[in-house]
Amino acid sequence: MSPLLKFSYLLSLPFILLSCNSSAQKQDNYTAQIDSLIQNTTPVFNGAVLISKSGKTLYSKAKGFADFDTKKPLALDSQFEIMSNTRQITAVLILKEVEQGKIDLNTPIKKYLPNLKQTWADTITVHQLLNHTHGIVDLQKPLLFKPGTDFKYGNEGYPILGQILEAVSKKTYPELTSALFKKLKMNNTFCYSKDQNRNLVTGYFNANNSIEKAENQLITPYKAPSCGIVSTVNDLTIWNNNLHKGKILKPESYKLMLQYTILAQHNLFGKEKVGYGYGLRVVDKETPKYYGHTGLGDGFSSVNLYYPESDISIIVLENQMNENPELFYASEFKIKNIILKSGLLN
Repeated sequence: MSPLLKFSYLLSLPFILLSCNSSAQKQDNYTAQIDSLIQNTTPVFNGAVLISKSGKTLYSKAKGFADFDTKKPLALDSQFEIMSNTRQITAVLILKEVEQGKIDLNTPIKKYLPNLKQTWADTITVHQLLNHTHGIVDLQKPLLFKPGTDFKYGNEGYPILGQILEAVSKKTYPELTSALFKKLKMNNTFCYSKDQNRNLVTGYFNANNSIEKAENQLITPYKAPSCGIVSTVNDLTIWNNNLHKGKILKPESYKLMLQYTILAQHNLFGKEKVGYGYGLRVVDKETPKYYGHTGLGDGFSSVNLYYPESDISIIVLENQMNENPELFYASEFKIKNIILKSGLLN
């Protein structure tokens, strides 16, 4: 090596080392902060966290119990009800049928479910079921508003989407999801039923850090397309890495999923209203932009966030939900902020 090149190399070496040390410090910083949070936060954290970049794990940890009676510990492959995070999976199944020409998003749902007796079946479209602009609050009651004119988050739209899927595919919703998860090698993900619960952990309610088992079961065969999927943090990382990389849907279908015609507010996504697409909230007016959803019920809470510019996923699953609505997703919100301040998303 010439003296000039040797001098240039030695000059650059401190900067290389400084860069490496800076990167390591960033990782140590957010890792230590999340470790401390899940060990010491109030309300108590009981669940699993996985943060990944380009499908590779940056941080993962499970803390707490799968069963508080037996003290069986949670693990990274523990299976949780993901509740409303189910909806992005149902939306993907709908869009796959759209790709095959079996469903038109802007056609009234009566075409696919001719036995529906409600007058609104001639008006409400598949698109409006997907983005909660349908106005249905009860199958036996009048619509809350004219379809397409407002947003009302609820549980009535996605079960009807499940019926449409079954009508056009001639397969049951559990069969459709099972085939999709098998293809993606999401081996620990499935559609819950009373005789299909595998190693599902127990759900709990938290009242001032007093833990009580959740006795009621929201998931029924009818409601499964809205809240019925059971998964793990590892499998949801696989889901994100496939969905957001064009491995499940065609580019035009994925674009439809993220397009929005309505805005809605949710505390985890900020005080301002953000876009609501098909089973995903779309935060594209701030930096960094991201997509995601939450799920809550049966003593479970779930958060799945994806940041496209850095290719980072934040997935948090808990087998507890707080009885105080002001504390919904309390730990998840803190974890999100730790990552936001860490520089990982730059």
